[in-house]
Amino acid sequence: MPTNNVFLLFCAVLLVLGGVAFTLSRAKAARVRATGMTMHAQPDQYAWFAVLATAGPALLVSALGAFALLLMGAEIPTIYLLTASLIIAVIGLVMGLNQVRPDFHARRAIEGVIRKLLAAAAMISILTTLGILLSIITEALRFFQMHSFWDFVTGTTWNPGASFLDAAGRGDEGGSAAQFGSIPLFAGTFMITLIAMLVAIPFGLGAAIYMVEFAPLRIRKAAKPVIEVLAGIPTVVYGVFAALTVAPLVVDIAGLFGLDASYSNALAPGLVMGIMIIPFISSLSDDVINSVPNSLREGALALGITKAEMVRNVVVPAAAPGIISASLLAVSRALGETMIVVMAAGMRPNLTANPLEDMTTVTVSIVAALTGDQEFESAQTLSAFALGLVLFIVTLTLNVVSVFMIRRFREKYRVNNL
Repeated sequence: MPTNNVFLLFCAVLLVLGGVAFTLSRAKAARVRATGMTMHAQPDQYAWFAVLATAGPALLVSALGAFALLLMGAEIPTIYLLTASLIIAVIGLVMGLNQVRPDFHARRAIEGVIRKLLAAAAMISILTTLGILLSIITEALRFFQMHSFWDFVTGTTWNPGASFLDAAGRGDEGGSAAQFGSIPLFAGTFMITLIAMLVAIPFGLGAAIYMVEFAPLRIRKAAKPVIEVLAGIPTVVYGVFAALTVAPLVVDIAGLFGLDASYSNALAPGLVMGIMIIPFISSLSDDVINSVPNSLREGALALGITKAEMVRNVVVPAAAPGIISASLLAVSRALGETMIVVMAAGMRPNLTANPLEDMTTVTVSIVAALTGDQEFESAQTLSAFALGLVLFIVTLTLNVVSVFMIRRFREKYRVNNL
């Protein structure tokens, strides 16, 4: 029998066993309860516990078997694995029925299973992050064995050149000319991010303040979803808009002032990226401003100041930690953007302070290093992991700072919200 049919049969049988467990356990619990005995849970709770006892171990065994088959290369016939899982399901059904008794806390047992599932989900997230970090560090150390770490973080020229020749044993043909100074890449990254934040923070914060403090309810209901639609537009669409519309517009406006601007300039992707991040800052700032206690607003207005003065002198300072944390999270989002930059700013590492020139970012260079035809052992490929490690540290620092500021905001107003 084909594997797909076997799997469908397994799911059908397991579903039937779960239904039987639910029906029999609920009926047994109802009979015990009808005798007048005090039970620690409702019949439905005993029934759902029996379902968990039936399906849970069977699915766990199937998942472990699949893990052994796919990742460890074990040779386990599929039919045997699924049959063993069904046998375990039957054993679990019998044990679940035996637990239907007055002294068993079915509700607590179900809650314990749910807590363990949630803890497992959290551990998967943590372990995934650690795995990513470990893989990046391992390959980055291989790169730093080829090139100096100091030259990497202080060098002003990014020119991998023919570094792949080193891996092929032909370094005397030009591989030694490779230069891996990351400052132009990070300068371009921070330049475009700064432009994006100069657009996103004023407009995003202004939209949040208007929505919370000034907008009528009907306008808020209509405008808020429209603003948040910006977050659902694919970044490649933003990249096309930046390359075909904003970049030529920047060139034309610069020409009016007698300035030379490249069609692959840093200003265009920065502006478009800022537009893309507006709903991110607006949504987070909206929640933070809404969390400011109304007692502060009412006290300020009772002193006779205008609503605008109340917002400027009371609400915004009170919400400042949350607004700053939202801005830092938006910076992390901007640092990792790739598509808009590669389509509108180009791929040339250019150390300049002029946003009208072309430049590139760290993420674009990572993509370029990993998608070429060079050997994986070459310094050019491994440099992507070194760039990723530094970018990971930068974004991690911003996220940690934002978390601390959010905690500070919550602690500051915890008493007022009670």
